[in-house]
Amino acid sequence: MNKNVKSPWAWVPSLYFAEGIPYAVVATTFSLIMYKRLGLSNTDAALYTSWLYLPWVIKPFWSPFVDIMKTKRWWIIAMQTLIAVGLAGVAFCIPLPFFLQSTLALLWLVAFSSATHDISADGFYMLGLSEKDQSLFVGIRSTFYRISMIVGQGALVVLAGYLENKTGDVPSAWRATFFVCAVLFALLAIYHSVILPWPDKDRKVAGGDTVKSFFSSFGSFFKKPGICLSIFFILLFRLGEAQLTKIASPFLMDAVQAGGLGLSTSEIGFAYGTVGVIALTVGGILGGVIVSRDGLRKWLWPMVLSMNVPNLLYVYMSLSQPDNYMLICGLVGIEQFGYGFGFTAFMLYLIYISRGEYSTSHYAICTGLMALGMMLPGMFAGWLQEHIGYSNFFVWVCICTIPGMLLIRWLRIEADFGKK
Repeated sequence: MNKNVKSPWAWVPSLYFAEGIPYAVVATTFSLIMYKRLGLSNTDAALYTSWLYLPWVIKPFWSPFVDIMKTKRWWIIAMQTLIAVGLAGVAFCIPLPFFLQSTLALLWLVAFSSATHDISADGFYMLGLSEKDQSLFVGIRSTFYRISMIVGQGALVVLAGYLENKTGDVPSAWRATFFVCAVLFALLAIYHSVILPWPDKDRKVAGGDTVKSFFSSFGSFFKKPGICLSIFFILLFRLGEAQLTKIASPFLMDAVQAGGLGLSTSEIGFAYGTVGVIALTVGGILGGVIVSRDGLRKWLWPMVLSMNVPNLLYVYMSLSQPDNYMLICGLVGIEQFGYGFGFTAFMLYLIYISRGEYSTSHYAICTGLMALGMMLPGMFAGWLQEHIGYSNFFVWVCICTIPGMLLIRWLRIEADFGKK
């Protein structure tokens, strides 16, 4: 059998499942919940886990070196192996007296490896598939990435909560969960070393041409018409969400006496990591269908409002502190559905301003700016919440959505952009 010919079904789903898991573990609620359960304050947990966004912020700057050094296939297997080692290292370090410093260093290694894996996996997708198959499997890769989010933010958190209850030992529960993650990634690395095809086009390229092209693409991005307004919009539009994301899980977890809702680890994993992610996915799909029918400009304001207005539900929950778990799951699901529906508009706007020559590089720069807009506000979210309380904090989050929305009136989007 020709080793260059492998069914995409054998590797595309597993590759994008592997792409999502470390992001879910490092950059979303998983690591935040772990540090909270291990005794960190909201201030420290939000600050330290926000720093873990940094590799995704600076990812565009080292993407040329993935082209210059080795093949995309080599990078994929090497990074999956490194991620497995890093996750196992976190498991070993959790019981240690200096667990915070050591686990943060290892999670940053996992984050850097994951961001590099993103670059190589997306490049390999284009090299390993024909244009026809690229279009056919774009929905498949997105679906399995979303499944990895459910596993990372939902199933693994539920597992940690189950082990907490069964053993009564919180550090041991999270240690075992990280070992599960490490074994999973070791198996994925072994599987992909066997199953990934060897495309003829997957080879390292001349360094001088790649670096020169990188600097040309980077410079041309900042020459786009209205780019300053676009950059401000990218950085400010998620100002509220960046802070809400860091505090939502601690709010659900903290005791009622401390202003929270008193949910267990497993209950948070199901409510936020399963119900929430499924609702977010459905909202994103619906947003894509509607925009493909009518265009982005027609739906921009409804989608932006659907992303920001449901933040008021956290104001309600912080004031009323409901004890009905199904109600809490429903409210979290509504907020995440609105976020998924509205976030479609934001991502399409990034595609809109990335059009033209160097569109791939420009989109990478946009996603780096987007990650920066999440990292910086999230760093002080815990400190602010501890000073003003949950109710006032969630009101502040709603206020922070206003600057990004005010900039929308000056955005110029072609009427037909986004239509099928």
